[in-house]
Amino acid sequence: MSERRRRRRIVRLLVTGLIGLVALVYAVPFLWMLSGSFKPPNEVLSRPPTLLPVEFTWNNYVRLFRELDFGIYLGNTCVVVLLAMVGLLLRAMAGYGFAKLHFRGRGALFALVMATMMIPDQVTMIPTFLVLNELGLVNTYIGIVMPQFVTAFSIFLFRQFMETIPDPLLEAARIDGAGELRIFFNIVWPLSGPILGVQAILCFIAGWNSFIWPLILATQQNKYTLSVGLALLDGQYSSEYGLKMAGAAVMVLPVLIVFIFAQRHIVRGFTLSGLK
Repeated sequence: MSERRRRRRIVRLLVTGLIGLVALVYAVPFLWMLSGSFKPPNEVLSRPPTLLPVEFTWNNYVRLFRELDFGIYLGNTCVVVLLAMVGLLLRAMAGYGFAKLHFRGRGALFALVMATMMIPDQVTMIPTFLVLNELGLVNTYIGIVMPQFVTAFSIFLFRQFMETIPDPLLEAARIDGAGELRIFFNIVWPLSGPILGVQAILCFIAGWNSFIWPLILATQQNKYTLSVGLALLDGQYSSEYGLKMAGAAVMVLPVLIVFIFAQRHIVRGFTLSGLK
């Protein structure tokens, strides 16, 4: 018995060491970017390279927000993320309808929604832009967010989770005279905490990293998001690597922090979505 335990410990240590080594390899570029953002221009390309900055400086970040309008880009990105959260309610209501409401053509309609996942975004990009242009939503926050309000994958996850809610609970509420909206907000919504957490995190990441639609629909620079501003930075200041690393750090760090603190909720939500 002790021999088996010893072998298990050895195998566990080897696996843990291998995972740690792989994680370190993937973390090195990020750590190098973070370190380079605090280096002056002459130190970023110094030979031999230094992992930690010898001459620590905040100048790259100061320039981002004072000279290059990254404060405006950051504010625009936060507005886009907040507006994208409105779509969370629409996705949840659609998932509830497909999971618990019985109406003619429900299966065919859900299959049609799922079929949209097979259509590349590039195919619908021009028609979507023309529709938004006709609605006068070009160069507006609503227009930038609207293509991401509802996604088939999110509806699918909500439907899978809400199918696990007991039907007798909803039937009891209907017998007591509750309408579907009241049932949704008073019963289904509170019980959907795990999947709501997952979708909120995914919605935040998608809104924070949004690039294509802000680039297409924002005709003025004061509507650009961080991702578009970072692309402009790469084009206009291609030789200033410390400045670009600082911009990349501003873009990546919030997403990384959210993922570190919420990874358990993400795994739990995806696990519960698959249970019936």
